[in-house]
Amino acid sequence: MKSASSRERIVLRAARELQDGFYVNLGIGMPTQVANHVPDGVEIILQSENGMLGIGPFPLEGEEDPDLINAGKQTITEQPGASYFSSAESFAMIRGGKIDLTIMGGMEVSETGDLANWMIPGKMVKGMGGGMDLVASANRVVIIMTHCNKKGASKVLRECRLPLTGVGCVDRLITEHAVFDFEDGRMILRELAPDTTLDQLREMTEARFEVTDDLAEMTW
Repeated sequence: MKSASSRERIVLRAARELQDGFYVNLGIGMPTQVANHVPDGVEIILQSENGMLGIGPFPLEGEEDPDLINAGKQTITEQPGASYFSSAESFAMIRGGKIDLTIMGGMEVSETGDLANWMIPGKMVKGMGGGMDLVASANRVVIIMTHCNKKGASKVLRECRLPLTGVGCVDRLITEHAVFDFEDGRMILRELAPDTTLDQLREMTEARFEVTDDLAEMTW
């Protein structure tokens, strides 16, 4: 699928992070699309901060229920056995370490795994949502984002410039060009897209990173 758009390849690669039996929280924006690409044979339970377990794929046009929404106020479907509860109970689940995996969007990620994804100074925001709780409490934090901004500048930085969501909280970063892991303050390249060379990746990445000995080709 080399013809897939940048966002499509990111979402499809992120869906490969899902494991059978996981309780998963998907962040607002691009991460919500992961719900439509759960691998065959994998059953997960999606959790939403606004108080739901058992989120299904997005509804078909004409089948939307305006009372059934996720934390980003998008209409959703429910899986058999879905349950509803207060946001207080939802955050108790998150803070209690019950979420196996969270997949969230990012504005900036640093080479030591810091994350900035909730605000840009000077722009109005509705609030931080559950992001800070999730990066502090989820068992695994995967960030997905385009590698560069609209001006072509790297979003993978030596140090984040925007207000931080969490320090050293990122376990894995997935962009359209590569997959990086963060271990003991080190940034390690694990997978490289087939249409990107290592030299090209270094040129578009401000952050410093190591290359694993068993570098794999990124697939989606």
